[in-house]
Amino acid sequence: MSRLARYAILILAVLVGVHYTLSFIHDEYRQATAFSNIASKFRGGDDDFPYYDDESTSSSYTPRPNPSPESQSSGPRLANATFVMLARNSDLDGAMRAIRAIEDRFNTRHGYPYVFLNDVEFSSEFKRRMSVLTGFNAAFGVIPSDHWNQPDWIDENKATEARKSLVAAKVKYGGAADSVSYRNMCRFNSGFFFKHPLMQKYRWYWRIEPNVQFHCNILNDPFLFMEENNKVYGFTITVYEIAASIRSLWGHVTDFISQHPEHIAEDNSMGFLSGNRGKTYNTCHFWSNFEIADMDFWRGPAYTDFFEHLDKIGGFYYERWGDAPIHSIAVSLFLRKDQIHFFEEIGYQHDDWSHCPLSEDIWVKGRCSCDQKHSFDYDGSSCKRRWDRFMNGS
Repeated sequence: MSRLARYAILILAVLVGVHYTLSFIHDEYRQATAFSNIASKFRGGDDDFPYYDDESTSSSYTPRPNPSPESQSSGPRLANATFVMLARNSDLDGAMRAIRAIEDRFNTRHGYPYVFLNDVEFSSEFKRRMSVLTGFNAAFGVIPSDHWNQPDWIDENKATEARKSLVAAKVKYGGAADSVSYRNMCRFNSGFFFKHPLMQKYRWYWRIEPNVQFHCNILNDPFLFMEENNKVYGFTITVYEIAASIRSLWGHVTDFISQHPEHIAEDNSMGFLSGNRGKTYNTCHFWSNFEIADMDFWRGPAYTDFFEHLDKIGGFYYERWGDAPIHSIAVSLFLRKDQIHFFEEIGYQHDDWSHCPLSEDIWVKGRCSCDQKHSFDYDGSSCKRRWDRFMNGS
């Protein structure tokens, strides 16, 4: 064998050895040089691109599977958490604006999944566009009818008369054409969203509604903050409820307190709800269109007993009990006050009311677009001043 041939064999052996070494220690190199991947290049294929059926330009696609926090070992540590949005098919534009905002301000750096829930099947167009917007990291679910619809045991004549009385009193949302649906939504958000099959594998959730805005970059992971600091419920805006919509609620709450003293936490937040040690309710509550919370709390015995006690009264339909006061009363009574957290750094807007960080340092670091002068925090309809006094012990 000639010297040239021996050199050629030696060089080939070295190259083969380097190839197998790189294939063993580098996943990217192994995948890039796999025969199936090389062959796909000649076919014109691209396995990293979602498949679309040529027979339909709008509704047929195969989304990628939702990544779990456990599978994302190469990226930042994630909590066992999801965003959740209750939306109708007609909410598509507003839903896209809200998701685009939270993606830009936070989630493109983290990749938390989304769960979209509806009382009817989402349209193919809704699924297609939201899947693309979320990077194919979304699941779409239909709410079980018994979790959404008005229960059979509700006296419809009584409920109809109650709606009419709220219309006459010009109570907001009291008797609009879709008022029954609104009450269904309040009841679902109060006692059932965390029971949906798509939510079962998660512990934490961040509720988002169509058309909301996020005004600041969110530099730290709120889920991990909650988890690492033993927080259970987080909010950005706190307001007074319309008293006419919850006339009998507090009486039933005090009945529950008497029947279940074992559920009442030491160092709770009763002082935020009442200025007279629980004799009356001042209607302050955390605005639940934004909330970050631990679903283990909602799934636990205290809240389960509480919701079942209130649900059988029928106040969601005979009055207009909202999920915001239900949630707020529960966390204020069954948690220590240090387990509830105000997210100063999250600039947030729902309709005309917004929270804008008043700390100049937070506002600058977050590159906030909101006007601090228009923050709702200390508006006359806000309970933030009362919360501050309560937390400061004054």
